[in-house]
Amino acid sequence: MLKIIVAGVDEAGRGPVLGAMVIGVFAAEAEWDRELREMGVKDSKQLSPARREELAAKLRKIGRHLLIRITAEELTELMNKGISLNEIEAMKIGEALGELQGDLARRKHEFGKVFIDSPDPIPSKFERRIRKYFRVPGADKVKILCDNKAENKYPTVAAASILAKVDRDAELEKIKKKLGVDFGSGYPSDERTAKYVREHHADPELQPFLRHKWETVKRLKCPQVDLTKYL
Repeated sequence: MLKIIVAGVDEAGRGPVLGAMVIGVFAAEAEWDRELREMGVKDSKQLSPARREELAAKLRKIGRHLLIRITAEELTELMNKGISLNEIEAMKIGEALGELQGDLARRKHEFGKVFIDSPDPIPSKFERRIRKYFRVPGADKVKILCDNKAENKYPTVAAASILAKVDRDAELEKIKKKLGVDFGSGYPSDERTAKYVREHHADPELQPFLRHKWETVKRLKCPQVDLTKYL
């Protein structure tokens, strides 16, 4: 039986200086929107880690999902080529939607619509970027709706945000275990993270996990001058 599938896309870890950025894609039958709301699916930032884990386990059973990890090394490599973060995200989303479209076509389902959280303040520009990379057969029939703060408006995007956040957190824990240190959240606003990067940015084992092209990383690498003696 033909089913109309609606998807949501969101990322986790766009701003950190350490670790991967993860893009989540969640797809389910259009009728599932109400059920997702009733389950308590909402923006992952509004949920505790335990609640995110609980909901992620349920979401994996309900619909099709994809997780795309863009490592710090890959981000550095692509940005060294002059590719912007928005372009990288659009490229990975377009490729993921192509994979989803192929899977749904094989199952004789119709990919009706996808809601995407836009990092661009002009969402239509982000849609155009994605369309450049979403070019598989049938892609032109899929309606793409990009929106700012989409995770607060569309249940499928909120579901994608939960899956991406849980995966990003799990990957971060693996990095901490490998390095043998708890450096915090990976965000530069976290003093534990900032202190760790300032003191260990040259350590060989840290290099694969550090986002070298981030301006905050460049600042943290600079020697800190003690200005108190001039006061």
